[in-house]
Amino acid sequence: MKDFFVADAARFDGELVTSFFALASLQGRDKKTGAGQYLALMLADKTGTMEARMWEEFAEVLGTCSEGCYVKVQGQVSKYNGKFQITVSKMRLAASSEIDTADFVPTTCFNVDEMWTELRGYVDSFQNADLKRLVFAFLDDPALAAAYREAPAAKMLHHAWIGGLLEHVLTLVRVCRAAAPFYPEVDPDLLVTGAILHDVGKVRELGWGSTFSYTVEGQMIGHISIAEGMLHEKVASLPNFPPRLMTLVEHMILSHHGRREFGSPVLPMTPEAILLSALDDLEAKMQAVRNEFSRDASAGKSGAEMTEWVRSMERPLLNSKAYLERD
Repeated sequence: MKDFFVADAARFDGELVTSFFALASLQGRDKKTGAGQYLALMLADKTGTMEARMWEEFAEVLGTCSEGCYVKVQGQVSKYNGKFQITVSKMRLAASSEIDTADFVPTTCFNVDEMWTELRGYVDSFQNADLKRLVFAFLDDPALAAAYREAPAAKMLHHAWIGGLLEHVLTLVRVCRAAAPFYPEVDPDLLVTGAILHDVGKVRELGWGSTFSYTVEGQMIGHISIAEGMLHEKVASLPNFPPRLMTLVEHMILSHHGRREFGSPVLPMTPEAILLSALDDLEAKMQAVRNEFSRDASAGKSGAEMTEWVRSMERPLLNSKAYLERD
């Protein structure tokens, strides 16, 4: 395991560090003085990303390193415009024997086997036998189950880590089960079915390895349409599945983004679809809040100030607990 991670920057302010990173981006830029160029780098590991600058003697770097490769870096940690960065003095391509990929791919902090068992337990408790066999048709598919357990929920936003999809879905299912009793119009089994299947298309929309990316299918079709196709395939394999129930499940998948401008071809029109869309949005936003607070903590901030502008939420945020505890 490497000794220095991006999240450790605040503890190493002003110090010289040597560590391995994934090279997320590399650009040659003109110096403001006009005297040649410098390298603008983005270094990454499982804890986040960090900007870096290399001002001199980088010809060999340009000849041997490219975006997506692993590099060994030596440089000084410092803060610039409120953010930590590394001024690189040495950088080279890392040998495969020097790299443990677990250091670079963010992974859920929860036990995947335990999450999977809990999720299946909720399905096993369904009163509706048709919904139970539909959801288990997905969860019992070996290839699909393996991908569902590993996939991130997004490339960059909420739950963007290995196991993130399962973590997001399980949290959403818990919230749905807690909220459903307050709304007697809602069928709990149908709501939980929507929660489990709404993002299932992400197992084919996203690719994951040393980095997260969109597949060609993901870019051209998107996870909502992919999930709709997967639903049709599974229902076709289930004898005598009720067509009206199929329509209700399909509607939740198609409408879960809540608005057409957010990618849903239809608006939520049933009690289950309306509640699912609202709770899915809430769960994703709260994880984005956690991400921002964690990013500020890694930057050495107290948390009692407003965060930077959060593009996905179109606002800055404030950690109310830290704000109240400030001296």
